Amino acid sequence: MHIAILTFEGYNELDSLIALGVLNRVKKPGWRVSIASPSARVRSMNGVVIESTATLHEASEAEAVIIGSGSLTREVVADSALMGQLQLDPSRQLLGAQCSGTLVLAKLGLLDGVPACTDLTTKPWVQAAGVDVLNQAFFAKGNVATAGGCLASPYLAAWVIARLEGVEAAESALHYVAPVGEKEAYVARGMGNIARYL
Repeated sequence: MHIAILTFEGYNELDSLIALGVLNRVKKPGWRVSIASPSARVRSMNGVVIESTATLHEASEAEAVIIGSGSLTREVVADSALMGQLQLDPSRQLLGAQCSGTLVLAKLGLLDGVPACTDLTTKPWVQAAGVDVLNQAFFAKGNVATAGGCLASPYLAAWVIARLEGVEAAESALHYVAPVGEKEAYVARGMGNIARYL
């Protein structure tokens, strides 16, 4: 089971790395979570350089793909050669997008007739792409989910886990990362955001 987190130059660490951490709470043979980038290394909006562990081609073959956000997403969607490498298909993959990653799904035509979540900065760009933006942290329809706000990243990761491994596995992953003394409330809130979309 391969889950790829698309991570581009100027990426937001909270989106890509929190999802990476939560998704890797699943300890199962064959469960693989990768950072998929168009280059060997990418630098975050705050200067953190990480190495890619999968190509965009590998991501296009993954069972699930999360598109992280970043400060250069508008440049990403304007790059036709780059966008042409993304062969994403909700009929065979779970697809999720975090904040400005929603703009990537919109530009790929994967949000036609589907409302979406995004961050407040990206909202007008997603609306300009013809997508209705919801005032909530998480929304999913079928195999496509979006999340708005950096700290909604665990909701997106939990949705992927719940869809691929079940609700108990998602609750366990959220419980692991939740603040001490707040674990039950945190899990209840996180699962409450995604339960109706499972």
